[in-house]
Amino acid sequence: MHYQLRKSITTLVFVLCSGLGTGALAQVAPSELKADAPDRYVVVPGDTLWSIAERFLSAPQRWPQLWNMNKETLKNPHRIYPGDVLVLDRAKGQLAVSDTVKLSPKVRAEGVEAKAIPSIPPNLIEPFLTRPLVIEPDGLDNAPTIVATEENRVILGAGNVAYVQGIGNSKEETWHVYRRGKALIDPDNNVNIGYEATFLGTARVRNPGEPATVEIVAAGQEITKGDKLVAAGRPPVPNYAPHAPAGQVRGRVMSIYGGVGEGGRNSVITLNRGKADGLEVGHVLALLRLGATVGEKRGMLGYGEAAPAGALKVPDERYGLVFVFRVFDRVSYALVMNVSRTVKPLDVVQNP
Repeated sequence: MHYQLRKSITTLVFVLCSGLGTGALAQVAPSELKADAPDRYVVVPGDTLWSIAERFLSAPQRWPQLWNMNKETLKNPHRIYPGDVLVLDRAKGQLAVSDTVKLSPKVRAEGVEAKAIPSIPPNLIEPFLTRPLVIEPDGLDNAPTIVATEENRVILGAGNVAYVQGIGNSKEETWHVYRRGKALIDPDNNVNIGYEATFLGTARVRNPGEPATVEIVAAGQEITKGDKLVAAGRPPVPNYAPHAPAGQVRGRVMSIYGGVGEGGRNSVITLNRGKADGLEVGHVLALLRLGATVGEKRGMLGYGEAAPAGALKVPDERYGLVFVFRVFDRVSYALVMNVSRTVKPLDVVQNP
């Protein structure tokens, strides 16, 4: 027995914000398609918008043009589900879901109740979506604070009780416990633009009041008197199609999350650019390693520096792509998608 999928296809046009006038059509040229791109592809569980884009394009950030979406739907991208059949029109450089496709019972059974596929693997970024990774320089000063512990314990773990000043009349039941971590220094101007928040664990309110009584329900690190609480709230669930920024963006890698010196594919990196610089969730940026100067003891040039007279600067090397998945005012977090070498702090990110 076959099951029939009925899909209504609404053809939408993505209008480029730069380089094209209003109403100009933007689509992928046939020459931009991969030579081995399939004419038809059945979406399977585990696929992401990024992984599907890579099947058809060498530049995944061109996905919106391939898919025919407009700017309004970019932030709530087309819904693609396991079991959907994607059909490629090579002549037009366009991709769509087949409106009537017969599938075997097995494929249909897997896809019928499935959720729309995510932009990137959710298991890699989920912890970064549920916790405030960046805080302003004074961001935790007025946060609820652990002021005492049961039986004057020095270190708290799961199952222990703490007393917190500052929760007040909040209706929040679940709180994350933090300690201010290392400073985030903008390498372009040496300005402190915030701190990484060190996640310690999770607490649940037993009795509200001042102070409130909370129970530590999970602890990844030691929790002590003086640590701060931030309401857990509901985690955002980004599902943005990968796309290039409309304006020019150029910044630096400040750190590799986890305190390591180098990163690779699936690493999370901190960027010194955020909402104030035009970045948004879903933006794809290129990774570059700055070229060294030959014949000079200075070695690697700083960001924006010109090579001194008489010196020969080796060209910058583009070596990968990152997907921005969480954005703060002046800082962003991105997932490293494709790289041909290791990612290091001070590497450059820019429009792909």
